[in-house]
Amino acid sequence: MATSTTTGTARNDGAKDGGFSAEERAAMKARAAELKADAKRGRAEDKAAADKATMMAKIAETPQPDRGMAERLHEIITAAAPELLPKLYYGQPGWSRAGGKVVVFFRSGQTDKERYSTLGFSADANLDDDGGMWVTAFALRELTEESAATISALVRKAVS
Repeated sequence: MATSTTTGTARNDGAKDGGFSAEERAAMKARAAELKADAKRGRAEDKAAADKATMMAKIAETPQPDRGMAERLHEIITAAAPELLPKLYYGQPGWSRAGGKVVVFFRSGQTDKERYSTLGFSADANLDDDGGMWVTAFALRELTEESAATISALVRKAVS
């Protein structure tokens, strides 16, 4: 039941003259936050898809045998840490956390005109060892089942 006041009509819930109640305002704020989050998620998903397409196109341009190695690394890394997102890192394949920090990357020896390719881990990789020294890069000439298992374990540790 509404009552008349000098400032207008008040409803039992405290809103005045067609204004919104505290609960209605809270619901609208919550919905606005949901819409904003959905828009950000959509942009993030679009960016992730574009980054992956760009990285895969770059891999496709890489001469063999490094192309095959990069494709296999992508499979190993995404299986070991599906939360990592593919993106280019200094023009070559990298895999990053959702915030954009690259954790692991591949450098083609042929592209870099080096005698071997490199699999590296950035400072954002959680590979710290109690001994005060740990490996952050590996020379790659080929991927064996044994090296694939080692890479998988290192990637899991790096994102832990």
